[in-house]
Amino acid sequence: MPLQTSVRASKKPLRLDDEVRFLRSWIEKPLHMGAVMPSGRLLARTMAQYVDPHGTGPVIELGPGTGAITNALVQHGIDQKRLVLVEYNPGFCALLRDRYPQAKVVQGDAYRLRDTLWNVLGMPASAVVSGLPLVTKPMLTRMKLVRDAFAAMAPNAPFVQFTYSVVPPIPKSLPGVTTEASERIWMNLPPARVWVYRKP
Repeated sequence: MPLQTSVRASKKPLRLDDEVRFLRSWIEKPLHMGAVMPSGRLLARTMAQYVDPHGTGPVIELGPGTGAITNALVQHGIDQKRLVLVEYNPGFCALLRDRYPQAKVVQGDAYRLRDTLWNVLGMPASAVVSGLPLVTKPMLTRMKLVRDAFAAMAPNAPFVQFTYSVVPPIPKSLPGVTTEASERIWMNLPPARVWVYRKP
């Protein structure tokens, strides 16, 4: 029982620590950050549920930050060795390498995904999970990112993206692409929705 209490107590400061790191990075470079705070647990779990834990290909996470969604992926059963974490912020990269030593952490620009991953993947990815601030980018930039993600993935693999916006971050009517969305996650602050895109 005392052990459980100490574990529970240690998790709260870690979350607070991550919120401080996020806020500091957001103040320094607001346009590079998807949010002021890390993704909430329920949002992160919702994103992770769209990824098959029994797949064999890499799982690419874009903009993992302090690892809120990364943690949900691991809790969902994704082997750390499958994770390819693409993070722009060098401080967050160091943190991710420390927390997920078996994952492959790539410091680079997710919006230049082909250049960033050109010598990283040994096989098509099973999923791309994105915590990037897509709605802050022009539509052409968003479309290029999704096109590059599909090029890196196996057929029908999910591109998983959350948004705080009421409209989808990528149009639902892309030719040859299927789209689904989660219910709105009201418990997240701010409320969010998860969108999933697949290309056969």
